[in-house]
Amino acid sequence: MKLTTRGRYAVTAMLDLALHHEQGPISLADISSRQSLSLSYLEQLFACLRKTGLVQSARGPGGGYLPGRPITEISVADVIDAVDEHVDATRCGGHQNCQGELRCLTHDLWEDLSNQISTFLGGISLADLVQRRTVRQVSQRQDVIMLHMRVQ
Repeated sequence: MKLTTRGRYAVTAMLDLALHHEQGPISLADISSRQSLSLSYLEQLFACLRKTGLVQSARGPGGGYLPGRPITEISVADVIDAVDEHVDATRCGGHQNCQGELRCLTHDLWEDLSNQISTFLGGISLADLVQRRTVRQVSQRQDVIMLHMRVQ
């Protein structure tokens, strides 16, 4: 199964945005600091997220990003798809040429697993994740660390 850091980082950044969006536009620099992600990498990811309408940008002082639609309507699968990631447990990328140019013995099994994962991730919204106690606890800890960094 392939889910690269690109997909993982996009989900992390979107969850951070979902947790903080009620404060107004969120800068990529803040997301970068809280999540220890490269700012230039976030810029690339958010260009993809903006193209698909998952985020909208606000320019000028106090600018940043906001969700492009309600967080109840943005699934984890939407985020992964927006950055051109695909969760695929097959060795052939779904092309059915896993054994030379032919379908392998277990192709259907791995394809079914891929479909199950896709369905699972499609059924989890950013709002669902925001409601998780552990997610909120980690977010609060990150916010405290950010506050201390700004004071120093």
